Amino acid sequence: MATPETVQGRIEYARGQLTPTQIAAGLLFGAALGFTLLFVQDPLVHDAMHNFRHAAGITCH
Repeated sequence: MATPETVQGRIEYARGQLTPTQIAAGLLFGAALGFTLLFVQDPLVHDAMHNFRHAAGITCH
């Protein structure tokens, strides 16, 4: 029987595989995307960013 993956296990794996620069870049990208979705409420821009998130495989609802 396979061991189920957990969020904690994935975080530990990422810590061993990613450099601090890569982690910082990922967090910065996520923060910029969140900021854009939160403060840019023009419907066309908001919908485009929302669709981009889905295309990138990010579940938001």
